[in-house]
Amino acid sequence: MFVTAAYAQSTTPEGEAHDPAAAGEVHTETGVAPEGEHGTGVFPPFDSTHFASQLLWLAITFGLFYLLMSKVIIPRIGSILETRHDRIAQDLDEASRLKGEADAAIASYEQELASAKAKGHSIADTARDAAKAKATADRTAVEADLANKITAAETRIADIKSKALADVGAIAEETATAVVKQLIGGTVTKAEITAAVKASAGN
Repeated sequence: MFVTAAYAQSTTPEGEAHDPAAAGEVHTETGVAPEGEHGTGVFPPFDSTHFASQLLWLAITFGLFYLLMSKVIIPRIGSILETRHDRIAQDLDEASRLKGEADAAIASYEQELASAKAKGHSIADTARDAAKAKATADRTAVEADLANKITAAETRIADIKSKALADVGAIAEETATAVVKQLIGGTVTKAEITAAVKASAGN
């Protein structure tokens, strides 16, 4: 509430001088106590009379903060960073080791696969060659057996044919002798009959 000077003077009892500083009043328009026992009215941090104590406390506070940082906080941060660096290095080494093992396993698998394929091809080629050789041998044996059977059959046929022809000659001679006897009533020598049969067979 703002109080004017006229109102203050009107409310002051007569015969008494109004002394704001003696009464401890505050200036009604600025809200600052008048100069006197309460100081100059300047904000304490901006008061030049307090600069020395403020600088002292600033130096003390900065020193304590510096000690706290250098002795406690920074070592802890450094320890944490070093621990993390070591852990990251270990993780990288472990990852590198695992990668090397994986690469070695893949290379071994590919080598075994290639070896298995080569072995499979070799077994297939060997089996094919063996089957082909066996088939050739079987065919040769069958052909040889057939040739032997054909030769034996031809020999038997030739024997049968010779024997049959011999029998036919004897039968023809006997028949010719009988016919001559019946027709002319005489006898003919065997040599004549044989010559006549051969001459007839040659015709």
